[in-house]
Amino acid sequence: MMTRSVSRIALVLAMAAAGLTPLAAFAETASAATETPAPVLPAITVSPVKVAALSDRIFAGGLVQALETVQVAPLIEGQPIDALLVEVGDKVAQGQVLARLSKTTLELSRSQLVASVAAARATVAQAEAQVLEAEASAAEAQRVADRARALRDGGNASQAALDQAQTSAMAATARVTVARQSLEAARAQATSVDAQLANVELNLTRTEVTAPVAGEIVARNAQVGAIASAAGQPMFTLVRDGALELRVELAERDLIRIATGQAAQLRVAGSPRSIPGTVRLVEPTVDQSTRLGHARIRLDEPGILIAGMFADAEILVTRRSGLSVPVTAVSTGADGTAVMRVDAQGNVARVVVETGIRDAGMVEITSGLTGGDRVVTKAGAFVRDGDRVNPVLAASN
Repeated sequence: MMTRSVSRIALVLAMAAAGLTPLAAFAETASAATETPAPVLPAITVSPVKVAALSDRIFAGGLVQALETVQVAPLIEGQPIDALLVEVGDKVAQGQVLARLSKTTLELSRSQLVASVAAARATVAQAEAQVLEAEASAAEAQRVADRARALRDGGNASQAALDQAQTSAMAATARVTVARQSLEAARAQATSVDAQLANVELNLTRTEVTAPVAGEIVARNAQVGAIASAAGQPMFTLVRDGALELRVELAERDLIRIATGQAAQLRVAGSPRSIPGTVRLVEPTVDQSTRLGHARIRLDEPGILIAGMFADAEILVTRRSGLSVPVTAVSTGADGTAVMRVDAQGNVARVVVETGIRDAGMVEITSGLTGGDRVVTKAGAFVRDGDRVNPVLAASN
């Protein structure tokens, strides 16, 4: 009992020293016991809205093909092939001889025509002499007729003599006409023979089958000893200037965004490097069954590509700088595309935005946000409009 009394006295003295009455001390202790602790806000990763360079690209694939193929056929037929001078894969220049045909038959024809030309020219010379002779006879007959008319007018010649002289003049004039027509026929024959000889000479030059353009031989169907003909397969097929292009398939939504002149990068399996190209042509039709269109990309540096290979193309549509956020920050709802914006006090607000280019995990924001805003990095986080969070800035890449 003595010990308890001492303890109470000591407690009262301590409270008195602190300036508290026993009743005030009790009230303070009760208030401390009922005070509510501060709420703990959930930590949410946020990303800043920042300016970034974004590129709008179209990805497509297709087969490599020749930009332009040229088929080489013989210009004369019926001659045996004597020699083939190129192989598949050879690069040839314009005018280079690819094959030679036999000249034997054509050379014999040329010899015969040379003789025919000489005979035709002799005939022309003979016809020219006959024309001169006929013209001289006609002139003489006309002079005789003129003298007979003068004598008849003077009463010194009979009418019969005048009629005979006039008849002779008319006959001489007719002979001149016939002689001139014979000359024209001889000249026409000479021209025809000259043309035949020129044709043979031309065919002799055509026995050398030459490349019409510079390029690379990709097919050779001719065989030595075969008879040259333009009716069947071409003797050679070459790619003009060795130029290749990629014909890619495009969905309708991409077809309306692609245009001639856009840059592209091409890649093939097994090659670590990309090959630059340029959109050369956008075909104006869409396949009705597949709903796919096509574009052709010219290869600026063909390199290791070969016609028939499959290649992937990355076509650059446009490149620009603009406000961007991570793709994961954007969600789509009934009211459109939106993000969760977090202010400086941690308050969350759902903001409807308009988006543009998507590139490298980022999406362009064309309206709804300003530079310096922060958004919830992952739109799928359990955050609602009006919540309050503890924003944690995402680590920069």
